[in-house]
Amino acid sequence: MTERAMFMRYLPMGLFALLAAALDQVSKFLVVEHIPYGTAVPCIPGVVHLTYVQNFGAAFSFLQGHRWLFVLAFVVLVALLGLGLYKKMLPFTRLELWFLAAALGGGLGNIIDRVFRGYVVDMIAVEFISFPVFNLADCFITCGAALLLIHLVFWNKSFWKEDKHGADLS
Repeated sequence: MTERAMFMRYLPMGLFALLAAALDQVSKFLVVEHIPYGTAVPCIPGVVHLTYVQNFGAAFSFLQGHRWLFVLAFVVLVALLGLGLYKKMLPFTRLELWFLAAALGGGLGNIIDRVFRGYVVDMIAVEFISFPVFNLADCFITCGAALLLIHLVFWNKSFWKEDKHGADLS
């Protein structure tokens, strides 16, 4: 596959990742502009409300104060994934690439917050269970990663083979 063909193959997924990050950033902007910090705004009473909070760590405020570690880890992960896809070492199916794009778009949304704000804006709070407040980027990361893992485990057996060069990437 030529480099141009490879670029064209991955372009829609890259644009989807950018769209996911943009949607996340728009939602965060609207929350910061319209909801005072710490205030709960009901969306579906008893189910979900919006609450503007700031998260200085990772999931569940893990590793607070290490924002540049998150940025570095994201950049390294994206570089390794890009290299793996370019060298055809990662035999992802097209569907798995869409799942990966969702997770990367969510990661990008949170990295943008870390770089420009120093923290991540969270706002979605579920009322029916005790769970930390999260954001749209977290939804993209979680759904993308979970669907990718499920598909790899149950449907893409070639991903786990030693010799990945003969795998069908369509």
